[in-house]
Amino acid sequence: MSELADHYAACADMLRKEDPDRFIATLFAPEDKRSHLHALYAFNLELARIREVVSEPMMGEIRMQWWRDALSGEGGAVTAHPIAHVLLDTVQRFHLPVQALMDVIEGRSFDLYDDPMPTRMDLEGYCGETSSSLIRLACLILADGQDPAGAEAAGHAGVAFALTGLLRALPWHAVRGQLYLPADVLNKHGVTREAVMAGQVSQGLCDALAEMRALARHHYDRALSAAPQMHEGARAALMSLAVVPLYLERMETGSYEPFRTLITAPLWRRLLAMWTFSRRL
Repeated sequence: MSELADHYAACADMLRKEDPDRFIATLFAPEDKRSHLHALYAFNLELARIREVVSEPMMGEIRMQWWRDALSGEGGAVTAHPIAHVLLDTVQRFHLPVQALMDVIEGRSFDLYDDPMPTRMDLEGYCGETSSSLIRLACLILADGQDPAGAEAAGHAGVAFALTGLLRALPWHAVRGQLYLPADVLNKHGVTREAVMAGQVSQGLCDALAEMRALARHHYDRALSAAPQMHEGARAALMSLAVVPLYLERMETGSYEPFRTLITAPLWRRLLAMWTFSRRL
């Protein structure tokens, strides 16, 4: 295998282990496009885990800047970095807009800090930058760099998927001092940031989480309604959306504990959900 092929294979392996839902979703894409989707999603995964591998935000900012320089062509030779190597190859092959990738970096910069998420609108904007942008780029890959239409579907799908992921990650975020639940929603239900950080479950918190689940479902429904506007060949970019109702339903069982329950599903259940979902697109 060539070095480039090795690097694509490394991205696939990374995604399979660390972002299995997106990896499974790529199985529904044409085989010749999967490696490029792996490159795109591995890039997002690399950004998402920066906070976990740095000791302070400034070190994370340096890593973010490295990616900006690499994408703008100012970072020198980057082929030694497997993800950068295949991402730039994918950008060139499909004429992907670099600014959309820059938007993902900007959105992920928020992850480096413990700043509060001020409003629901701010949260939706964050999800749009970090998740909807990825789906839009995946659509371009699936459409061979041509306009796939369906920007509305990609936007809502990304927000629904990201919101669901953030709700699933509430226990981990609370432990490390991060809170993505918007302050205006918490205030509305009489919940303080300090109570969430302390892992205190109250009726107010349950109501706030229910409101966030309803918001995720709203975007899920909007994405499905807008999907027909997208060119058929690009709709595989929406496949990760299939797990949204699966996870949300598991948060609404009587045994759900926001700070203790690990929301997941067996591999066969996720595959079935995506197969069923694919029949609807």
